Amino acid sequence: MESNHLKPLTVTGAVVTVSSSRKPGTDTSGKTLIDLLSAAGIEVTHYNVVPDDLDGIRSEVYVALSRANCIIFTGGTGLTPDDCTIEAVAPLLEKEIPGFGELFRQKSYEEIGTAAILSRAIAGVIGGRAVFCIPGSTKAVTLAARDIIIPEIRHILTHASAGQR
Repeated sequence: MESNHLKPLTVTGAVVTVSSSRKPGTDTSGKTLIDLLSAAGIEVTHYNVVPDDLDGIRSEVYVALSRANCIIFTGGTGLTPDDCTIEAVAPLLEKEIPGFGELFRQKSYEEIGTAAILSRAIAGVIGGRAVFCIPGSTKAVTLAARDIIIPEIRHILTHASAGQR
């Protein structure tokens, strides 16, 4: 992509781990995500671990949106009865980025085979900010951040924030 296509902007990150069993001290996926963003020059301005609870996740969306323009939820995206990150976040998205989930599943397939169909990873835009929901494994977090989110976040935010104050 041509660099003149990107607006000058500062990317700030929010990392939210959705888990009823992890705590900040045991959240290796959240720490990995923070390390990857920081290494890419993206300041992480918000981090939290929240339980698998629809209302709690939705509240955390608004907190994260007030503190960053690249919000990444990790965990709670599976098929178990308590996984509800997608159900909490998807209705809030103003625009979806279907290519994110498609590309994530394609890249996951290359690593884990047909089990990639279990991924419900999604992304979209709320108020000119990018929101990503990805699985909670450290491998999935690394793949999503390193191969997709970090390389494209400035491009996404340039489009998402067009016309935003």
